[in-house]
Amino acid sequence: MTNHESIAVGHTVKRIDALGKVTGTTPYPGDIDMQGQLWMKLRYSERAHARIVAVDTRAAQALPGVVRVFTAKDVPVNEYGLIIRDQPVLCGPGSAKPGADIVRCYADYVAAVVAENESIAAAAARLIQVEYEDLPTVFDPEAAMREGAPLLHAHTPNNILSHYRIRRGDMAAGWAQADVVVEGEYHTGYQEHAYLQPEAGLGYVDDLGRVTIIVAGQWTHEDQDQVAHALGLPVEQVRIVYPAIGGAFGGREDMSVQIVLALAAYHLRRPVKIIWSREESILYHHKRHPITIHCKWGATKAGKLVAMQARVIGDVGGYAYTSTKVLGNANLMVSGPYECENMHFDTYAVYTNNIPTGAFRGFGAPQAALAAETQMNKLAQALAIDAVEIRRRNVVQEGSILSVGTPLPKGVSMQPVVEACARESGWSLRDGHFQRAATTQPDNPALRRGLGFACGFKNVGYSFGFPEQNWAAIELYGSAEIEHVVVRAGGADVGQGAHTVFVQMSAEALGVPLEKVRLITHDTAQTRTAGSASASRMTFMTGNAIRGAAAQALENWRNEDRPALATYQYRPPKTTPYDPQTGKSEPNYAYGYVAQSVELDVDIETGHIFVRRVVSVNDVGKAINPQLVEGQIEGAVVQAQGYALMENLISRQGRVLNPFLSTYLIPTVLDVPPEVKSLILEYPDPIGPWGARGVAEMPFIPLAPAIIAAFHDATGVWMHTIPLTPDRVVKALREHGLGLL
Repeated sequence: MTNHESIAVGHTVKRIDALGKVTGTTPYPGDIDMQGQLWMKLRYSERAHARIVAVDTRAAQALPGVVRVFTAKDVPVNEYGLIIRDQPVLCGPGSAKPGADIVRCYADYVAAVVAENESIAAAAARLIQVEYEDLPTVFDPEAAMREGAPLLHAHTPNNILSHYRIRRGDMAAGWAQADVVVEGEYHTGYQEHAYLQPEAGLGYVDDLGRVTIIVAGQWTHEDQDQVAHALGLPVEQVRIVYPAIGGAFGGREDMSVQIVLALAAYHLRRPVKIIWSREESILYHHKRHPITIHCKWGATKAGKLVAMQARVIGDVGGYAYTSTKVLGNANLMVSGPYECENMHFDTYAVYTNNIPTGAFRGFGAPQAALAAETQMNKLAQALAIDAVEIRRRNVVQEGSILSVGTPLPKGVSMQPVVEACARESGWSLRDGHFQRAATTQPDNPALRRGLGFACGFKNVGYSFGFPEQNWAAIELYGSAEIEHVVVRAGGADVGQGAHTVFVQMSAEALGVPLEKVRLITHDTAQTRTAGSASASRMTFMTGNAIRGAAAQALENWRNEDRPALATYQYRPPKTTPYDPQTGKSEPNYAYGYVAQSVELDVDIETGHIFVRRVVSVNDVGKAINPQLVEGQIEGAVVQAQGYALMENLISRQGRVLNPFLSTYLIPTVLDVPPEVKSLILEYPDPIGPWGARGVAEMPFIPLAPAIIAAFHDATGVWMHTIPLTPDRVVKALREHGLGLL
């Protein structure tokens, strides 16, 4: 079907959840109540690293209105974790799980109090007496890797959760070819997800005897598996339902309140509710990884990369969460979207007694891009080659071999994306080379204006051999013609509009109007697993599953098997893990490509940075719903702006010191750049549904290095640590003799 014949795909249609969310009638987990419900509050760890000797709950239990206090001895299988089950549900003595009596960070739970109302539960939680035996602590990943450092997990020598190596080419030969070598050490900080609804949920036992949890997450079936495992129940006795989710960004991939709610509901046979405060949310759910990257790159006079070396260290915190995958991704992305014959990378994920870190939009790629793109901009300066032009000479092409020694999947569009962004941002071709005009400076003598450029790429879907699949089911009802359609697709809509896109793709695949399609989703009792709303995969994977189910259902319909029912599992091409010695891998089956420019002003007296204009060019393969794609781009740009300029989570000795949105600053509407130009390109992915690629994470990735490049263009100063807070900027400017006019 060609574009002009399209029924739904490629058109901006109204979100199916728009009216309820705008009018406030759509329920989020915290809005849902049941008759006779109880309330839960948690008692958290008061140590960064300690053995719990005793938990005395007698005073809490004696408080009128308290129904029960749950501790470690009450959890049948006291462990959980998305990648590695290394975290106790409740820490303390009495558990069969070895090591469950140890807290490894302040985010650990010690007890769960259930009472007749929230205030009683909170009061009771404070009455619990916990006796600790302090253990040695380590908060610096470099220190944690040294011999003799305190071990957080007995099975993890030197606290190194994972170490990835890439060895490609001949480094000595590469350095010998290099006419210019640039080095840099880059530091990124924590980032808080700051989603709309803090963690909340309601647990109860349904009419069929299933422990049912209403909660916000990113993968209902994974939540189901983890709850069932911890409670020692068959999976079919656990049901997970998501209402409206209220944002996620990776912050809901791991467990928060699911297991403790299920534990209480299962034992008490009454509904149990919990709502975290914003302070609890910031203190006790995971963050984006702080990562330190030391890079050394070499290039010829012609601007061709010939040697790339990097050492990448990520702070995991107390537990694994998704750190092995995040640092695996950083290891792949630290070379940027560039070709080079000689590469030598070492990437480490390291346990510390800090707050755990895990998935966040971009999944290791933003940290890697900060280093890679700044290195490329430094090379451009050192060689007196334009920043866009040096990229044109090095970016990956169709058939390019990645750092891991295998070619990119077909459909590589990095070069046209870079060139389109350059043209939209004031660059022009002169004698076959891209060049830009000088930036006009503001009249205010305190302001310096600059323009910066960066690009990047990001996988679509799970990487490195992690099993990838997606189920969809379609039911066609009617007599002579299809009168209505039921689509069952379990993928989470975390606010990005995925469910609207599911309906569009279903209508397109079946050739029916949108209004005939009814979507059933977000309920493990009604759908099969679709995988997580992560890795920019949901449109790609669910779209292919829907197309497969639609083809089978239509075939059944044509055979007059009515109602026509079909269930289809889509599996993309397989990926493979890193070779432990060389790093060789087939890491991903699809990618998205992005380039951005940033124009900004720097106030050299106050250190404030004002982003004036962002151009973001994204190859999305096919924009299923163009307005939703624009929303993803604009949202990613603003969120990345916060990451680059203001979001400064302060952790000292493992404790978060600014757990409020009054002290941890995120962008508001007044911080949004006056112009965010979203340019959508559509180079079809060969295996994407209607050619679609993912888009959710890609526009986040290059913004911080583009800001650093623009800052350098404005001031002549390279910054190596984000966020670029005013105090940090002023210090750097003063060291270079700028400011105080």
